[in-house]
Amino acid sequence: MNNEQLKEKILELTRVYSSRMHSMNKPGNDSGHPFQNPASLDDISVPYAGRVFTEDEVVAAVSSTLDFWLTLGPEGQALEKELASFLGIRKTLLVNSGSSANLIAFASLTSHLMDEDKRIRPGDEVITCAAGFPTTVAPIIQNGCIPVFLDNDPTTGNIKCDSLEEAYKEGKTKAVMLAHTLGNPFDVGRIVEFCKRKNLWLIEDNCDALGCSYSMPTDLAENLGFKKDSPGLTSQPDSVVKWTGTWGDISTQSFYPPHHLTMGEGGAVNISGSIKLKRPAESIRDWGRDCWCPSGVDDTCGKRFQWQLGELPEGYDHKYTYSHLGYNLKPLDIQAAIGRVQIGKLPSFIEARKQNWNYLRENLDQFSEFFEFSLPTHAKSWRSEGFTWDNTGCRTECSWFGFMLRIKETAPFRSSDLASYLDSQKVGNRMLFGGNLLRQPVMVQLKKDNPNALRVVGDLNGADQLMKQALFLGTYPGLTKSMLSYEIDTISKFISKY
Repeated sequence: MNNEQLKEKILELTRVYSSRMHSMNKPGNDSGHPFQNPASLDDISVPYAGRVFTEDEVVAAVSSTLDFWLTLGPEGQALEKELASFLGIRKTLLVNSGSSANLIAFASLTSHLMDEDKRIRPGDEVITCAAGFPTTVAPIIQNGCIPVFLDNDPTTGNIKCDSLEEAYKEGKTKAVMLAHTLGNPFDVGRIVEFCKRKNLWLIEDNCDALGCSYSMPTDLAENLGFKKDSPGLTSQPDSVVKWTGTWGDISTQSFYPPHHLTMGEGGAVNISGSIKLKRPAESIRDWGRDCWCPSGVDDTCGKRFQWQLGELPEGYDHKYTYSHLGYNLKPLDIQAAIGRVQIGKLPSFIEARKQNWNYLRENLDQFSEFFEFSLPTHAKSWRSEGFTWDNTGCRTECSWFGFMLRIKETAPFRSSDLASYLDSQKVGNRMLFGGNLLRQPVMVQLKKDNPNALRVVGDLNGADQLMKQALFLGTYPGLTKSMLSYEIDTISKFISKY
């Protein structure tokens, strides 16, 4: 048996092993999923999210391991091209987490390579919102800038746009950095128009929203510089429709297991604006090097020993010349091999998340006395046949990260009561991440240490509502109808006590 035959035998046995050991992680519509037909409700445990994969991903990981490249290599280069092609953007850079992606995306805008009028410097202000995930805000503070917090709409979970003008300071405000909350796009039309008019960077935290899309009337889109639809989306008459993560200058992804693609740890920086952002983003990801050679390659520039940068002697090795304060934030090639299989399944994952959200919404409507339900941005109401929309002409198509419930103030129970009961019945759930981040210990301490480290515009009543009243259930593709029905039954039993 030669080496190639031996490898094929190992991969064949890997497939058999995985089919036996990992059936719990199959997509919910897979006939091999053990919860397609559980013996009883007691047999069911429903995570809020989880890894969804088949034997294909395991075989890809083992195959890459046998090749033992380990660091980012050919699989990573291939996945970067495939993800960029899927989104229809200039460049994607793989990183080791969504949080790292946010750090790199923001830090890139501080680079000396940026135009002086747009370069972000310490003391500059960045508009964001109060309720969300900490690592959307952390890079702003870590780079010496001041986050300016606006309130959240409790119905969508996204930023309220009414205070944007009030938040803006001429010469101080340099960027807007926002997440699309729970796979629900924020009001891209208003945010992009504001950023274009004020000459601000827009950083989209797309970690929860891969596969979401936003459309706007053609005349508005063209006025904002957008003429083409993103690839893979159904064209709409008189509209431009694009994936979220492609409207701003730079965006981020997470491939942590609960997210739309699973690589274990992992993420990506997407460059959809100026290609000038590629060089600082790549440098900050790769130790801060000025060199852009991929791993294992030397002298891509053809003049490795002919550079003179900084105050280094002429001819100093370009591979060890550092133009940024960077890190090693690359993932492993093994992770990329898994991601390449996952991205081929992304359309089916997106559809499953939509279907799971719709199933929960339709079957939980009977409890509207106790719950407020989320709506997509620009939607005015929900009916079983679909949403009604506002008159902006803008629309959102959600690839839901989760199904959010807000407990009404008139309900005889609190969100923590429901969360605790669901947990006791093996139904996974989560609060809306950090809730109102201004109430978190780290931010309270930051304000004590330096009252000028942040700024708040308006009240934060919406963010407080999300903190006190909201939780979310899973919509991930590993859920079966049996699991979703169990969730609904469990909520019904809880409410029956009141």
